[in-house]
Amino acid sequence: QVQLVESGGGSVQAGRSWRLSCEVSKSPSLRYNMAWFRQSPGKKREGVAAIHALSRTTYYADSVKDRFTIFTENAGNTLVLQMDNLKSEDTAVYYCAAGGSGLAETTYTYWGQGTQVTVSS
Repeated sequence: QVQLVESGGGSVQAGRSWRLSCEVSKSPSLRYNMAWFRQSPGKKREGVAAIHALSRTTYYADSVKDRFTIFTENAGNTLVLQMDNLKSEDTAVYYCAAGGSGLAETTYTYWGQGTQVTVSS
């Protein structure tokens, strides 16, 4: 069983940086591909960034490439999304997910509860 708890949501001005964290509770022997998704009002949830459990290969949506960085800390127990040069269109509820493949939402088994990020221009 995997439990995911996001933190770091808040309000930030456009152009600034912000960081989200996701604490991962799981068996130490298990490794999972992990990702961040987001959902804006009236829109479908979309994949933002993902990281492969073993190769550490990262994947990004075109809309955030070169602005967002996904990585892990604390021996893989914390998933981080570093967001730079934020734009108003980045406003969304951000979700941490584990156990899937790349940015394919339907492949992910475990989800956090989400954390709101609001970017004001």
